[in-house]
Amino acid sequence: MSVSGLKAELKFLASIFDKNHERFRIVSWKLDELHCQFLVPPPAPPGSPHSPPPPLTLHCNITESYPSSSPIWFVDSDDPNLTSVLERLEDTKNNNSLRQQLKWLICELCRLYNLPKHLDVEMLDQPLPTGQNGTTEEVTSEEEEEEEMAEDIEDLDHYEMKEEEPINGKKSEDEGIEKENLAILEKIRKTQRQDHLNGAVSGSVQASDRLMKELRDIYRSQSYKTGIYSVELINDSLYDWHVKLQKVDPDSPLHSDLQILKEKEGIEYILLNFSFKDNFPFDPPFVRVVLPVLSGGYVLGGGALCMELLTKQGWSSAYSIESVIMQINATLVKGKARVQFGANKNIT
Repeated sequence: MSVSGLKAELKFLASIFDKNHERFRIVSWKLDELHCQFLVPPPAPPGSPHSPPPPLTLHCNITESYPSSSPIWFVDSDDPNLTSVLERLEDTKNNNSLRQQLKWLICELCRLYNLPKHLDVEMLDQPLPTGQNGTTEEVTSEEEEEEEMAEDIEDLDHYEMKEEEPINGKKSEDEGIEKENLAILEKIRKTQRQDHLNGAVSGSVQASDRLMKELRDIYRSQSYKTGIYSVELINDSLYDWHVKLQKVDPDSPLHSDLQILKEKEGIEYILLNFSFKDNFPFDPPFVRVVLPVLSGGYVLGGGALCMELLTKQGWSSAYSIESVIMQINATLVKGKARVQFGANKNIT
């Protein structure tokens, strides 16, 4: 699909489910992502003094190869019922159209919360308005298509500020990210774009899009900025990370061990390796402790972590990588992990 065609489809969706819609709202959108809210009904009867629950926040990553490949949806919730809805959507491969996926998703969420199907979902079966659809049906050469993509990428920041900024003043996706980290993101984007043009794409589009979002979120987070942990891509690969846990509970034995380790061996952090597969986020990352050698804290031989969170049964595609990092940090302390002094000299 051309960039102009994708813009037309997104504008059409946002015109139906605007920021004031009573049930489903497209809060912001850009060419590769939708930020949506489903308004959950209050559990108490009308007139109750209880305030309504916060809206359910959903994200949709639109891949570069859309509509050949399906958009990927995830939700900011640990509710297994919601995760199940998105997993069923992922299994529904009959139609990759955003309109049809949105219709199915809204209907399923209404069913989940015992709400009648909203009438506006029927509008999603309509074709795009004639004025917009004309641009989507134009036949363009491959060269013209690439030119259009390049021009749109150059103007993307200006375009996003204009189209995406919601009433509550949401910042652009790069707001709050330090310059050196923006440079890393830009380098990854250029590499992916070049690989795509060369037909040498590594990983999957869905996983790469989600990992880029996770990295942006990490660069914006206070835990990252205050030095609780740091992240480095190994050989600039989105699928292989080094994560350093630089601060643990100061009252824990592990903290004391790290202080001693700093004096003895110059190591003042716990180094983790995160490896992601092509089907992330539907499968968890594989995480192991690289150094120092730890005992306890649910750390197995070789550094693998024994945590339900990191198994297929305990994993949810809704989990953010930062939440996983912070949970590992807390689990090591809770499990009374200790540094095995002397063992680290064997690590290469």
